[in-house]
Amino acid sequence: MLDVRARKRVSKLADPVARFVARIGLGPTAITLVGFVLSVSGAVFIGFGYLTLGAGILGFGALLDILDGVLARLTGTETQRGALLDTFTDRLGEVAAWTGLAYYLGGEAEATLVTLSLIAVCGSLLVPFLRAKAEELGVDGKGGLMGRAERLLVFCVGVGLEEFGLHTLEPAIWVFAALVWFTVLQRFVRTWKQLG
Repeated sequence: MLDVRARKRVSKLADPVARFVARIGLGPTAITLVGFVLSVSGAVFIGFGYLTLGAGILGFGALLDILDGVLARLTGTETQRGALLDTFTDRLGEVAAWTGLAYYLGGEAEATLVTLSLIAVCGSLLVPFLRAKAEELGVDGKGGLMGRAERLLVFCVGVGLEEFGLHTLEPAIWVFAALVWFTVLQRFVRTWKQLG
């Protein structure tokens, strides 16, 4: 939902930043790779128990995901390879985030939360898969409650606030796992209907 509604507005806000980045000679691929490195770094911090720092770094890396696309459009350097790299690193970043959290939970929590983390990441990866498959079949694959922006928001808030004694981690994992699979179902049904 946030991806669909806010992306254009956020892209407009990112235009001046993208113009500056273009002037200093960085291209969209470099921004994509920096965002990916930040996402993996955030995941490592989360894995070692630095939840707030890790969530912050991960969130900043995700912001760069907006910038690379804006930069590619502004500089006329959009390519299929760039789109592939962007999508691939997005998924790897999500896997890294959930792997870091599972590593952290493995030392402290019960098996239920680790299992829920795995359920959440599987659903998280199916959401963009269904969009890609729908678009490959010639229909709109967007929509649902938990687009990429919502997934990052729930993850970063739930993980990041835990260190402040707010006990947000466990509820965030439950909410994430439930809503991401609801989104999988939403996208599947929506695509199914469009193909009819």
